[in-house]
Amino acid sequence: MAQVEKKAGLLRKSSASKKPLKEKVVLMYEEIFVREDPAKNNPRFWEELFLMKVNLEYLEGKLESLDGDELMKVKDNINSLFQHCIQALGEEHQIKVVNALQTLCALFRGVHQKNKSTSGFDIINMLMGFDKAELRMKDLMESLDTLLCGDGSESLKSLCLKLLLCLVTVTDNISQNTILEYVMINSIFEAILQILSSSSSRRQHGYDTVVLLALLVNYRKYESVNPYIVKLSIVDDETTLNGKGLVISQALSEYNRQYKDKEEENQGGFFSALTTMVGSMFIADAEEKISVQTNEAILLALYEAVHLNRNFITVLAQSHPEIDLVTTPSAPVPTTPTAPLGTAPPSVDVMSSTELPLDPNLQTSNLLITFLKYSSIVMQDTKDEHRLNSAKLCLIILTCIAEDQYANAFLHDDNMNFRVNLHRMPMRHRKKGADKNIPSRPLVCAVLDLMVEFIVTHMMKEFPMDLYIRCVQVVHKLICYQKKCRVRLHYTWRELWSALINLVKFLMSNETVLLTKYNIFHLALLVINLFNMFITYGDTFLPTPSSYDELYYEIVRMHQVFDNLYCMVLRLSTNAGQWKEAASKVTLALVNIRAIINHFNPKIESYAAVNHISQLSEEQVLEVVRSNYDTLTLKLQDGLDQYERYSEQPKEAAFFKELVRSISLNVRKNVSLNTLSQDVLLKEFSSIS
Repeated sequence: MAQVEKKAGLLRKSSASKKPLKEKVVLMYEEIFVREDPAKNNPRFWEELFLMKVNLEYLEGKLESLDGDELMKVKDNINSLFQHCIQALGEEHQIKVVNALQTLCALFRGVHQKNKSTSGFDIINMLMGFDKAELRMKDLMESLDTLLCGDGSESLKSLCLKLLLCLVTVTDNISQNTILEYVMINSIFEAILQILSSSSSRRQHGYDTVVLLALLVNYRKYESVNPYIVKLSIVDDETTLNGKGLVISQALSEYNRQYKDKEEENQGGFFSALTTMVGSMFIADAEEKISVQTNEAILLALYEAVHLNRNFITVLAQSHPEIDLVTTPSAPVPTTPTAPLGTAPPSVDVMSSTELPLDPNLQTSNLLITFLKYSSIVMQDTKDEHRLNSAKLCLIILTCIAEDQYANAFLHDDNMNFRVNLHRMPMRHRKKGADKNIPSRPLVCAVLDLMVEFIVTHMMKEFPMDLYIRCVQVVHKLICYQKKCRVRLHYTWRELWSALINLVKFLMSNETVLLTKYNIFHLALLVINLFNMFITYGDTFLPTPSSYDELYYEIVRMHQVFDNLYCMVLRLSTNAGQWKEAASKVTLALVNIRAIINHFNPKIESYAAVNHISQLSEEQVLEVVRSNYDTLTLKLQDGLDQYERYSEQPKEAAFFKELVRSISLNVRKNVSLNTLSQDVLLKEFSSIS
């Protein structure tokens, strides 16, 4: 027995002393990283290399371990590897094509990783050599274009897109990626359009394609003519535009569905029972557990489409079945998702769901409705910078929509009515289930609901001033359209007026704290001018004369808020402080509101005294208002229906630069080694006869 143990020990010892065997492909890589040409002793070296399964981890790790000087010593071999990768892309043997694509990915990432501070020109020299760079990149882009547009394997097309995403995101700042100059010159825009216009290709590759295009559009967009911007702005093919809209809609719908599932999961169980028992005091904490990590890449794609291409506006209203109603998950959703909510592309099942025939019993939806629901989730919590930026992007998209004449036409179309159940933030003074059975209404009502919801729910210590300004501006632009086109919208305007008055009240209550950070008078002026729009032009767009009466009733009822605001701005406009000019503008804007208060208040008091009533009912106040319009004098204020149109450059340039950087880092992280695993590809190709 002891002898057996001794033998076993010896065996263990001898096996431990042996060096682990290296894969042949690793031995071949090692030959590349010595100065001598690996093909010198083995003329079939490159041919053999591309028949072997790539060891991405080793190759990328080896490249990352070498600094610029060390890489320059083996530059000729790296250049040769790059050249042979491109040559292999034209091979009929698809295993070679797969291996070449993966090797290129490792080359791009590995060389950049160690040489982040190195200039783009030096990196180009390390990878392919200055003198050959133009030719190499032309050949590479042509090969990728051929593979993407051909009838070949879908897995191969997927790998091509992964390589392009890898190439686009190797630098933190996309505009510093000099290699992208060649991607601009050798455009793959037509290949992108072809994928989006074909339902089968779109199902497989739509998400990666849309994200890739959004990133390419942002390459040096303010510094030079970007051909992807130019081409995207003039696309007018309906099938392609609808295809892009479907991809965006499906990604947003999948996020909405995941959020809804998680919300329902949080509402179940012991904790929910406890909050119900104790009351609603813990409801906000319960809600905070729901992850709201947004999909900024798909939002950016939607923004670029809406902002650059006027033809895309029609896609927003394109009807399709409500995706979250049609899709039934084939497997139960895991409690802890493998990827953060909304960051991963939707599954193929979800991507194909909108291709189903319309069911007359199903509520139809469209991209705008899906986006509004998405925004209602994203805009609930703006406490950290990441979520704040997502909410800002949603409001920028809504700003572009609110300025567009055609978008306004379908937003206000009485024949296009939808039920839009927006997500509402749980608050102590209202029940979670307070979403009454929402009627079918024109889509503009949902946009206004979303704006009102935001105004009501974000009056807090960390006040999101920028979002409030954008929110009020969206409302103003919609009302300008209604005034111009005399659209009488049946909307509960009272909710908006009440929200705006409470906002003014909040600004005054927190004047000292807010004035250290913000010019609160700019927001106050926007709010007061919204009221001035209703006062001056309300008779052209409010639905009924009684709506106009209700406006006056609200102003008179809440007169104390406007009186206090006037006292505050008068105090600051008569002092020689930094807010003098800003406060003076609000003082002037309040002239008609003060005229209404000063005209009707004495009349109401007199009516109460004559009739011996201590507290008048709403109907009695409205009666006083109606009978005293003729003696009211108001001033005509100019420019109330004018606004500055949205412009990305220069105001928003810094925001988009940082946003694209964040998206690029996220995409780079998600195009990881395991997503490039060859096993599936090799299995697929081995079955090809």
